[in-house]
Amino acid sequence: MSNKAARNLFIYGSIFFFVIFLALTYDTMSQLDQRAPEITEEVNAGKMAWHKYDCIGCHTIFGNGSYFAPDMTKIAEKKPKGYLKQFLLDPKAVNPNASMPKLGLNATEADNMIVFLDWISKVDTNGWPPKPILAAATGAGGQELTPGQKVYRAQNCAACHTLNGIGGTTGPALDKVGSRRDRAWILGHFKDPKAFVPNSAMPPYGHLSEKDLNDLTDYMVSLK
Repeated sequence: MSNKAARNLFIYGSIFFFVIFLALTYDTMSQLDQRAPEITEEVNAGKMAWHKYDCIGCHTIFGNGSYFAPDMTKIAEKKPKGYLKQFLLDPKAVNPNASMPKLGLNATEADNMIVFLDWISKVDTNGWPPKPILAAATGAGGQELTPGQKVYRAQNCAACHTLNGIGGTTGPALDKVGSRRDRAWILGHFKDPKAFVPNSAMPPYGHLSEKDLNDLTDYMVSLK
């Protein structure tokens, strides 16, 4: 190849790939507004509270921040909002083993921060981070799920509870719960947790149908 041909290849090749880069950049930027919901005053106030209490000093959102504590990008999808508010106001009252200190948020700041976290959770991150595979937690092991296991998965119980070593740790482990509690206690606790555990941060599940409640209760009773 002559020097002139090599020079032309370099020049026109560079121009070609630069045009491709500009087109991809334009396409990405044009989609940004569609990938995030509208920013409201409550979302902005929650963001201000996030910075005021230096939450990013321990947590990450969208991969930015510190890694001392869990990532918060999809936390509003994983945890009930009632639980999040109680935890923000007084972490150790919800979980005595919590490392997070009591920051001093008031109820309005906690509500706004939850709105902010809910906004973050609705941003399209192209499926990242991937959701964990929880088949082992429900004990399915490749077999068809029982009605109770289906409710357990649909209600995302594994976000707060561990079963077979898989799940969250903010609630008690459910292994052998059928040996610790009887059916009436478990069913009543699903309907009104605070009536059975006054300091419980678990939300009530009385909105579920009687069938779903009974199926889930039967599944818990079977865990012996």
